[in-house]
Amino acid sequence: MPIAVDIDVMLAKRKMSVGELAERVGITPANLAVLKNGRAKAVRFSTLAALCEVLECQPGDLLRWEETEEAEGASGSTAGSTMA
Repeated sequence: MPIAVDIDVMLAKRKMSVGELAERVGITPANLAVLKNGRAKAVRFSTLAALCEVLECQPGDLLRWEETEEAEGASGSTAGSTMA
């Protein structure tokens, strides 16, 4: 998935455990694990807002886009080709 989740980075910066974050945000540790391991299909804005409030960060500190090989191949690059 091209969206990477960096909750672990913010947890380390804030010296906070997954359990503490889950409790303060109001979600189960299992659901937080799904999100932080990149297996979530969606995240509610209210959950994202609560994560940002507790971790004192911006959404971009938690989520980032990574280009995948599929996206690179589909970009229509013509490097190395010649046109007559």
